[in-house]
Parts: sequence; C-alpha cells; structure tokens
Amino acid sequence: QVQLVESGGGLVQTGGSLRLSCAASGITFSRYNMGWFRQAPGKDREFVAAIMWSGGNTFYSDSVKGRFTISRDNAKNAAYLQMNSLKPEDTAVYYCAADSTWGDLTVRHNPNYWGQGTQVTVSS
Repeated sequence: QVQLVESGGGLVQTGGSLRLSCAASGITFSRYNMGWFRQAPGKDREFVAAIMWSGGNTFYSDSVKGRFTISRDNAKNAAYLQMNSLKPEDTAVYYCAADSTWGDLTVRHNPNYWGQGTQVTVSS
C-alpha cells in the first residue's frame, strides 16, 4: 500500500519560513518523481514544485520560483519543500504527490499518488 505522509505545516508570519516533509512508503522511491501541490480555500488545487527521481531536475510554478526549494533524500524515502519569504497568498493545504512519469506531475498535474495534506497558514 502506497503512503505519502506530509508533515511540517503550521502557522507562520509573513516573511517567515517552513520546511515541509513527505515520507513515502510502499513504492520504490528512487524510481518516482516527487511533487508538491497546494489548494487554498475556494480555489482549485495547483502545482507548486516537482523533482525528478534522480534529483537532477526540478521545476517550479512561477508563483513560488525563487522562494521555495524542493529536494529529496532517496536514502530516507523522503521529499522536502523549503518555503522562504512566505506570503499570505501561500496559505493552503499542501499535498505531496508521486508519479513515475514526469509529465503527469509537471504538465498534466495528475500524479498516481497523493498524500493527505498539511495545512500552511501565513498570517499578515
């Protein structure tokens, strides 16, 4: 059974930082591309960032480029999202996702597996 479990969400002030973690099980982690999505209240889920299975390529949405950094540790079956210079508009539930096809994460936004989400709230 595939499980993606996010952690690290919380309440932070504008300009602050948070680091989200995603612990994966039930998949051969090193063969999967990993991504982060988010959903704000009343809005559709949107793509945030992705990292290729090898860690050799990353891709970001324009809204977070330069502020967020995605990374992974294949030895720990974990992916991370370092979020800096947070803004109130970053408030959302953040979801970890996994897919063996890069385009399913970065283009079609339809990955095979999803986590349950972790809340990030940025106060003004």
